[in-house]
Amino acid sequence: MKSKENLLRAIKRQSPEWVPYGMESVVTIGFPVIERPGNSGKDDFGVSWDYKSDAEGGTYPSERDIIITDVKNWREQLKLPDIETKDWQNIENTVKDLDRDLYIVQGFCEMGIFERSYLLLGMEEALIAYQANPGDMYDLCGVVADYKIALIERFYAATKMDMLWYGDDWGTQISLFISPETWRKIIKPHTKRIYDCLKDLNIMINQHSCGKIESIFGDICEMGADIWNPCQPCNDLYTMKRKYGDKICFNGGVDSQFVLANPDKTPEDVKNEVIKRINEMALPDGGYITAPSHGVPYDRDKLESMDFAAVNYGREIYKKDKIHTIIPNLK
Repeated sequence: MKSKENLLRAIKRQSPEWVPYGMESVVTIGFPVIERPGNSGKDDFGVSWDYKSDAEGGTYPSERDIIITDVKNWREQLKLPDIETKDWQNIENTVKDLDRDLYIVQGFCEMGIFERSYLLLGMEEALIAYQANPGDMYDLCGVVADYKIALIERFYAATKMDMLWYGDDWGTQISLFISPETWRKIIKPHTKRIYDCLKDLNIMINQHSCGKIESIFGDICEMGADIWNPCQPCNDLYTMKRKYGDKICFNGGVDSQFVLANPDKTPEDVKNEVIKRINEMALPDGGYITAPSHGVPYDRDKLESMDFAAVNYGREIYKKDKIHTIIPNLK
């Protein structure tokens, strides 16, 4: 079986031959709008970013130049990037020679509705506005969603992408940034419109959202996300898999914070963590892609241990005669 077919079977929970290790056979292409510059400077919305280091996550919004200084006047202060002035020819050239029988084309769309709102207002003012001015925030998020939809449609015309990595970080390590009720009233309706656009174009939805988001995970599944990444263990992944495993594919879960990046943990601990996640998340018939719960620098010996366990155990899990001998029956 080709890697592409196996990955699609895993996503659709249709009995893959092995557990994919990362997004195998996926070619990811960024949108031509600069949502997050690679170095210090401004994005295409005019937001300023500072560069720290690759080890510290690269660029971060500086909040020096707040775009929307008064949420009640956001219509006068917001200027959306011009989609048609972007280099679409280069995007088309990137995909024209790809063998689509072997590769899945994934668009990469950062800074979803919630993230763009706090980039435009500054985090503190945005969080206040979600409570004090929900009507204005609903309308602002609606315009951002309209822009995202137009961008998705233009990108699809250029690439006929199969999947969209759509990023919108909704959670901290302990809770959502805003209450589930506020999220459902303001963020969800516009995210659903973006999802509907993707579904109409037959594009799979790879929803990225860091943090503890289990309080709204049922909503994400209801809207129609196909994959969730990066599945951080601050959520109850075991329970979520059992409750929603027939609706969505989980990507990630191998604990970056307390295992991979923990100096007190050994390569053997890493191997056991990978085995645990595969055993919890990949059975009975797919719906799991092995990957770290976040992308941070790791020691080489731990990386090698993760690679070895993910590839070898991931290729044994569906051999029914070996499940109980190769994969421990973890509880």
